[in-house]
Amino acid sequence: MIPFNKPFMAGGELANITEAHRVGHLSGDGPFTRRCHQELQRICEVPKALLTHSCTAALEMAAILLDLQPGDEVIMPSFTFVSTANAFVLRGAVPVFVDIRADTLNLDETRIEAAITPRTRAICVVHYAGVSCEMDAILAIAARHGLKVVEDAAQGIYSSYRGKPLGGLGDYGALSFHETKNVISGEGGALLVRDAGNAERAEIIREKGTNRSRFLRGQVDKYTWVDVGSSYLPSELLAAFLQAQLEHGEEITRRRLAIWDRYHAWAEPYERKGVLRRPVVPSHCEHNAHMYYLLLPDLEARTEFIARMKADGVGTVFHYVPLHASPAGQRLARAHGDMANTDGLSERLVRLPLWVGVDEHFETIFDSADRALASL
Repeated sequence: MIPFNKPFMAGGELANITEAHRVGHLSGDGPFTRRCHQELQRICEVPKALLTHSCTAALEMAAILLDLQPGDEVIMPSFTFVSTANAFVLRGAVPVFVDIRADTLNLDETRIEAAITPRTRAICVVHYAGVSCEMDAILAIAARHGLKVVEDAAQGIYSSYRGKPLGGLGDYGALSFHETKNVISGEGGALLVRDAGNAERAEIIREKGTNRSRFLRGQVDKYTWVDVGSSYLPSELLAAFLQAQLEHGEEITRRRLAIWDRYHAWAEPYERKGVLRRPVVPSHCEHNAHMYYLLLPDLEARTEFIARMKADGVGTVFHYVPLHASPAGQRLARAHGDMANTDGLSERLVRLPLWVGVDEHFETIFDSADRALASL
């Protein structure tokens, strides 16, 4: 079976883990964590990056930093992973779902303003497939209405919008290092803080509501409980693994882009014939080849395609079930306006295997996909 995903080892991960053990610091915020922080601050051009045990944790920290109150509203897409909504629901806020664009599958910026109410406090964007939302328009809307912007950039490391890295454009950004992402630590994430003035509170929230980080820097002679928070730190073992990945992050991205380009060239004749639609990447967006997907004619065609690929030993998958259609989404959130693109596109999307090394299997993948498409 050619798997949909296969975690990539850059080469230094196990040596780093051994070194962390030799040093004797396996809990959070050791030397490897600090090196990861510095590298993420460089990559994302932010004054503060903090490793977390997941992107979910980073989003939860952002929700706490926003000081959300029960009944406050956060505008976001429905076509996203559940963590995007859950982070705000945990603070008592109400996700307000807005439809996505037909081209990039990102939050439709033209629908945001109509969804704003007196209870709206923030906009949470999701950069789908590592392709940026239209951030100039979204940031302008937020400025006009006094709203904060959170970037769910789980899929967006090494991507940019008009030359600016994703995750560092809004007030807060969240990255993921889950094993399905471009650079990984198995599980893991990071919170990005654009305003240095919010960095200390972010540290406190991450350290269970204590000022332990100030204590470790020698700024106070003891630490104590000063704010709300939780245990959002990852183990130093995860940071050691991630640091080796980040050392090769740009190389990994180049290799993934080469794979993405091969898929894109293979699919082009099918798009011209109207058999499928390929991903759209606006010219002012630089993506990271996080995924390659096809939009097939309908749900029946997608189901048949996945089944035929599986029969040939090729793993392909669909993606999110829209949150507005889920039991919890109907109970804890609301949709503003119709969700025609979200409903229609989510039923048609199929993701092809994309991991460093999958190009060795291209002949099998393309032969299988050609047969599957011919049968639709």
